[in-house]
Amino acid sequence: MRYLIISIFFTIAIFANTQYTLSDKVIITGEQLKESKDNYLVDLGFTVIAIPKDRVLERKSSESNVEEKTKESIKDSIFFENSSLEKKTIKDNVEILGHSVVMVNTPSGLGSGFIIHPDGYLITNFHVIEGEKNLKITMYVKKEKEFEKTVFSKIRIVSINPFYDLALLKIEDSEKKLPFLYLGDVDSIKAGDTVFAIGTPLGLERSVSQGIISLTNRNYNGLLYIQTTAPINPGNSGGPLFNLKGEVIGVTNMGYMFSDGLGFAIPINYLKHFLLNRDAFYYNEHNYNTGFRYLEPPKRGQK
Repeated sequence: MRYLIISIFFTIAIFANTQYTLSDKVIITGEQLKESKDNYLVDLGFTVIAIPKDRVLERKSSESNVEEKTKESIKDSIFFENSSLEKKTIKDNVEILGHSVVMVNTPSGLGSGFIIHPDGYLITNFHVIEGEKNLKITMYVKKEKEFEKTVFSKIRIVSINPFYDLALLKIEDSEKKLPFLYLGDVDSIKAGDTVFAIGTPLGLERSVSQGIISLTNRNYNGLLYIQTTAPINPGNSGGPLFNLKGEVIGVTNMGYMFSDGLGFAIPINYLKHFLLNRDAFYYNEHNYNTGFRYLEPPKRGQK
């Protein structure tokens, strides 16, 4: 009866930090105050009890439970965030991040992209791959004094959103985990912040351009864009726009070739929304409407 009462009060002590599974399958959670030769002295919040060691099948810290759940959620996530990143120089950032930025080749042109998951998931613009199926991804990895070029040719289109101009691809012929980038927070950026882009403008691979944020919410055709002075040219499309922490805060997709200081990027919150709802934008090569057919709205009646 004693252990039955303790199990009823288990939910009250759920925020304590050690979990004990007893031989009769009762689970007790509380703060361990002391360990003797024969007992664990545990504070349940409303009382303190001694748990005989010979009755304990398993003892586990709830902190380790949290860590295990965190690792599991990271494994299942399609993208990652890291609030502990510190600001660095653009030179140092490029050295660390450059090998996660790729070139996207199609039979009709090329663009840029960036890896967001070690299993080979990457982001580019929809307009870079629009109407194409035969894709190649070129990755550049620095080996001592030179870059080693790796070309992947087995690329799957996972999800597309023409309205946001975003596409999620997956490299399926990589035999190892790939370096990936962290996504930032659009609410943390403001006009005047230093930013930089890495991409393949006009086919010039591994090009870096620097600028500032001119405006965080430039309206264009009903969507908001990050306006930046960092030069954005054809070939940059689909590449990352970084802050000085090395977080991706936008996906570059527009620029004016004959006007300096007018570049645009899709805000990172649009990308996160797309990724979190990627099943809704699932790509089906046999049906470009992804299985949905939208009916015409009813006509207004004549009066």
